[in-house]
Amino acid sequence: MSNTPTDPEANRTTETDRRYNTLNTDTMQWVSAIVALAGLGLVAYPFIFEATEAAIWNDTLTGTAIFLLAGYNFVRLSRDRLASVGVASLTTLLGLWALVSPAVIQMGSGVLATTTAAGGLIVAALSAYNAYANSKADTPEHAPARA
Repeated sequence: MSNTPTDPEANRTTETDRRYNTLNTDTMQWVSAIVALAGLGLVAYPFIFEATEAAIWNDTLTGTAIFLLAGYNFVRLSRDRLASVGVASLTTLLGLWALVSPAVIQMGSGVLATTTAAGGLIVAALSAYNAYANSKADTPEHAPARA
């Protein structure tokens, strides 16, 4: 007789393991860290460039919210858990708001408007990627998310 296992259950387990779309949480941690830093940039921009009071409030509140939400996902990913898709989606919406806010709010200077829009674009793009990648990952319940 042969020493190879003929148990169909053994083959099914490895086949099932290959079907899971595992996510490298180290990469996603970097994405969340960059988004958090972009949020801090939004907080700092009105104090670096000439800004109206409305622009100061807008960028400070939006940037703080982005920093806290991206930081939350960073902590989740550092604990080998998937990022929250809802939090990443909310961060995407805040990034889109930062992108269009210079057209809605008087910023005080063109440089502030440009940096706010650029920061919003970075936040929206990276957060959308974070939400998409984490929604597609379907790791087993008790297995770590790391690939």
